Amino acid sequence: MLTFNEKLAIIETFPELERKDVSLKRVNFQLPNSASDKKNVVYHLHPNGNGFVYAGNLHTYQTDDKGMVNIRDFSTDELKKLIQESIESLLPVEKSLAEEAIIGNQVEERWVNEEKNHLILINENDTWNIYFGLNLEESFDTYGEAEEFLTEEGFHRV
Repeated sequence: MLTFNEKLAIIETFPELERKDVSLKRVNFQLPNSASDKKNVVYHLHPNGNGFVYAGNLHTYQTDDKGMVNIRDFSTDELKKLIQESIESLLPVEKSLAEEAIIGNQVEERWVNEEKNHLILINENDTWNIYFGLNLEESFDTYGEAEEFLTEEGFHRV
């Protein structure tokens, strides 16, 4: 298990986060330009090494009812990955003109892989379409099929 100071050193490598000291020597780290009302990425990091990271927008982690993941037993790599994914899930998404033309007023999901390739999943006329930029990559009859394909290809929701 990483110590409080080790976790603190990892978290402080993310320049987009702001430290906020709270009661009982606990520390929060907030994302000031979060696209949602959720600002805390790291919540109540305690000197005993316990703490939480927000993963409410991520579907690859088991969260509590507030969308938090307990990081008590996380390794260095696991903690870095979770924090990066949490930040990406909370940042505002800037759409290019091409994306605006495709998406319009429809609800989209954004998916990313380890190489930072982004795909957009949109439900259009009862078909689930996956776009890479302006290019239609794949089409599926159900959301489940599209989700399975994206997961198998190494993508996760942003």
